Amino acid sequence: MFLLRLESVINRFSDLLGKVSAILFVLMLFNVFYDVIMRYLFNDVSIGMQELEWHLFAAMFMLGVPYTLKVGGHVRVDLIYERLSGNQKAWIDLAGTLGLLLPFCLLVGWYGVGFAREAFELGETSGDPGGLPYRWIIKAVIPFAFFSMAISGVGLLLRSINTLRGHHPVAHYQPPSH
Repeated sequence: MFLLRLESVINRFSDLLGKVSAILFVLMLFNVFYDVIMRYLFNDVSIGMQELEWHLFAAMFMLGVPYTLKVGGHVRVDLIYERLSGNQKAWIDLAGTLGLLLPFCLLVGWYGVGFAREAFELGETSGDPGGLPYRWIIKAVIPFAFFSMAISGVGLLLRSINTLRGHHPVAHYQPPSH
């Protein structure tokens, strides 16, 4: 029962990141709308607003990946995977999570911390006049997102274990969707 509760807690964390990603998407839409109006109606360009577009896009994308992993929207070889039994799918997800997903996410997250710390310590800002200060903020999203993907990966791992232990229906095994 502990593993089921832990899986549920991790899934709620992934759902929260999905909501944050959706909010960032809406903010990005408003930012682009404002930028287009200012550019084409008032012939006024803001480098800071343009940079904010890619900052919002990057954060939205990276924070959306853990949610995508949780709902089963990630890339896999569906031609083969969809033909397998529920237990076989659970074994593949378990092996893929342990052998590929977790090591990769933890490695990128670990090195991303140093990448963000260096930007913070240097006081890195945009190289363009009128660009955004505090470049470390967007760089800090990288390790946060990869550690969050690792957490969602643990949720997928628990989903696989709980399925193999008989706590989830095997016939239609898939990562839980909301």
